[in-house]
Amino acid sequence: MMKYSMKRQFALVLLALVAGMILLCLILNTTLLGKYYINKKQNALVQAYASINEASREGDINTEAYDIELQKIREKYNIHVLVVDSDSQAVKFSMNDPETVLKQLLDHIFRGVDEENLLLNADDYKMQLVMDYRTQTEYIEMWGILDNGYLFMLRSALEGIQESVSISNRFLTYVGLVAILISALLVLWLSNRFTKPILELAKISERMKHLDFEAKYTGDDKTEIAVLGNNINELSEALEETISELKTANNELLKDIERKDKVDEMRREFLSNVSHELKTPIALIQGYAEGLKEEINDDAESREFYCDVIMDEAARMNTMVKKLLTLNQLESGNEIVNMERFDVTALIKNYMLTCDILLKQKEISVRMEDYGPVYVWGDEFKVEEVFVNYFTNAINHASGDKVIDIKILKMEQSVRISVFNTGEPIPLESVEHLWEKFYKVDKARTREYGGSGIGLSIVKAIMESMNQEYGVVNYENGVEFWFVLDVA
Repeated sequence: MMKYSMKRQFALVLLALVAGMILLCLILNTTLLGKYYINKKQNALVQAYASINEASREGDINTEAYDIELQKIREKYNIHVLVVDSDSQAVKFSMNDPETVLKQLLDHIFRGVDEENLLLNADDYKMQLVMDYRTQTEYIEMWGILDNGYLFMLRSALEGIQESVSISNRFLTYVGLVAILISALLVLWLSNRFTKPILELAKISERMKHLDFEAKYTGDDKTEIAVLGNNINELSEALEETISELKTANNELLKDIERKDKVDEMRREFLSNVSHELKTPIALIQGYAEGLKEEINDDAESREFYCDVIMDEAARMNTMVKKLLTLNQLESGNEIVNMERFDVTALIKNYMLTCDILLKQKEISVRMEDYGPVYVWGDEFKVEEVFVNYFTNAINHASGDKVIDIKILKMEQSVRISVFNTGEPIPLESVEHLWEKFYKVDKARTREYGGSGIGLSIVKAIMESMNQEYGVVNYENGVEFWFVLDVA
C-alpha cells in the first residue's frame, strides 16, 4: 500500500466536491429562494397589469374573450383581479368577495402606502406586501389607475414562502444524502478505473528499474495515461536497445583488447608482404645492373634489353610505392574527401577514350549503353580511381568472348556502376580476401600483367571514406565488380 494513495485522495476530493455543492444549494435555497419567489410574483403582477391596461384602453375589457384571458392569468399566476369604474362599481373581478377587496383598495388609496413594505412605486401603480390579519396570509398587492380612468387592484398570496423553503431544504437534504451515497459508489468505481492503469505503469517502471524490459503497457484507451504508457513502452524499448548496444560495445571492446596483441603480427605481416613484393624487382634490377657493369653481353640489343628490364622493374616498384602511400593516406584518415557534384557518365566515357588502343591490342570489346548525363555526389578524382581499378582488372582478366560490360543503374536515391568481364569466376574461398592488401588470386598471372594486389584495397578504402557500398558478384561466364554513389 502506498502511503499517499492517489485512489483515496481522488475519492475524498470528489466526495467533498459533491457534499460541498449540496451544502451550497441549501445555503442559496435558504437565503435567495424567498427573494426569487417574490421577484417572480412581482413580474407576474406587472405582466397582468399590462394586459388589463391594454384591454381597458382598447375597450376589450368587457368582452367574453377577455374574461377567458383573466381566467388564464388567475390560474397561471394565482392572481385575483378587481377593476372598478368611477362610481366604485366592480367592472371585472375574479374573487368570491369583491366588496372586501374593494374596501381594501379604497383604504390603500385614501390612507396611502406603507413605506416599510413598499415594493414598487410607479406613477400609475403601487406594489407592497400586505398581511391579512384575519387569515394570517401574506399577499402582494398592486393597485392604481388604468389609462381609461378605472381603478384596479391585483392581489396574489405568497402561499407561505418560508414553509416552502423549509420543505424544499428538507427534500434537498434527503436527495443530497442519496446523491452522496451514489457518488461514493461511483467514485470508488471511477477511482479504481483511473488508478488501475497508473498502478500498472508503476509496476512496469519498478521492473524497468531492475532492467526487466519484458513488461509492456497494454491499455487500449486514448487518454493521456495511454500516451504515457506508450511512451514508457518506447522508453523501455530504447533502454533495452541501448543496453544491448552497450553490451555489444563492451563485447567489441573485449575483442579489441584481444586484437591488440595481433597488431604487431599484422605489422610484421605487412612488412613481410612489402619486402616480398619488392624483393623480386630489386633482385632483377641488381642482377641486370651487375650484368651491364660486367659487360656480360657487349651487343647493343642485349644492353637495351637489360635497361628495359631495369626500367620496368623500377616503374613497378614506383607504382607499388605510390599505391601504398595512397592506401596509407586513406586508411589513416588524413586524405580529404572532396564531395562534389559531377557527371559519372562523362567520367567513364572520357576514360574509355584513353583505353581505346589497349582494348584493340587485346582484342577486347566494350559494351555500354548510350547513357545520358547522370549526376552524382562524390570525390570525382577518387571515384575515377575506383573505376580505373575495376576496368583495369577487367582488361587483365577478360577471356573467352573477351567482353567488358559497363552498366549505370539509376535507383531512387543512388546510382549503381558495375564493370563485368567475361572469363573465369573468382574461387569462392578467395572472394572474401579480395579486398585485403597484397592478396592475389593467381600470383603468376598477376605478376605477368604487373599487378601488386593493392588496387582493390584502395577501392575499399576510397568507398568507405565516402560511406558508400561496393562489392563483387560471380557469374558462370565472368565476374562483376560494382560500387554505389548518391544521386545528385
